[in-house]
Amino acid sequence: MSITTSAAATAPDDGKPQLRADARRNVDAILQAAKVAFATTGVDTPVRAIATRAGVGTGTVYRHFPQRTDLVAAVFRRELDGCAAAASALATTRGPIEALTRWLALYTELLATKRGLITAMHSEAPAYESLTECFQEPLRPGLGLLLRNAMDEDLIRTDVSADDLLQAVAALCLLDAKRTQLMVALIVDGLHRCGGNHDPKR
Repeated sequence: MSITTSAAATAPDDGKPQLRADARRNVDAILQAAKVAFATTGVDTPVRAIATRAGVGTGTVYRHFPQRTDLVAAVFRRELDGCAAAASALATTRGPIEALTRWLALYTELLATKRGLITAMHSEAPAYESLTECFQEPLRPGLGLLLRNAMDEDLIRTDVSADDLLQAVAALCLLDAKRTQLMVALIVDGLHRCGGNHDPKR
């Protein structure tokens, strides 16, 4: 599975002035270069290397993304927006369990292919403290919808939240890709088998 996003979908409209066409091209080039760099050499890739790949100066990178976390968040927010949109599509075209399973596979693939991202999110470095919430916020509503659909049909336990699953899968992505997929499959299987009337105190 893969997630496709538009180059223009850098971030949701936050009321800030729109960039000029040349500045927008620079931003898109920087984000694309950073995406490739993060996937191959990790989120600690030197800014100079990203700037060179994008065909801009380092000053241009810093002008648009003063902090490394600003760049990291912008790169992954574009892909997270695509992942979030997939939840609504799956909810209307698949059964509750299949929709949830397919969406978690998308989310797992997204995180598993980002070398260093999960480590950064779980580090104690102050610069990365806000990353976890930044990445969870756009995904929470869509995953919540998929969970509610399954709970409403009494297909899964009711004592699990979107945040629980988002954090659990993110933690599992510290493992190698094959083991991550296996563990996520076990999580989904466990939710399904317990049923909607599960009592965690039993």
